[in-house]
Amino acid sequence: MEQVIGIEGMSCGGCAASVERALKAMTGVQTVAVDLAARNATVAYDPALVDVTQLKQAIEEAGYDVVA
Repeated sequence: MEQVIGIEGMSCGGCAASVERALKAMTGVQTVAVDLAARNATVAYDPALVDVTQLKQAIEEAGYDVVA
C-alpha cells in the first residue's frame, strides 16, 4: 500500500533526511520518498505490519507536524 503524508516544519535537506530515516526504521515500511519542496512523504508499506497512524506518529516523534 502507498500513502502520501503532508509534513510541515521541514526547512532543509537534513530535515527531509531525518523524516526518511524515522520512517525507514519502521517494521513494514518498504520505501520512502520525501519531497522537501512539496512538503510530503510518499511511503510504501505493508498494512499488515504498520498503519498510517503509526507512520504519522513517527514523523511527529522526529519533530515535524503532519498535515491532515
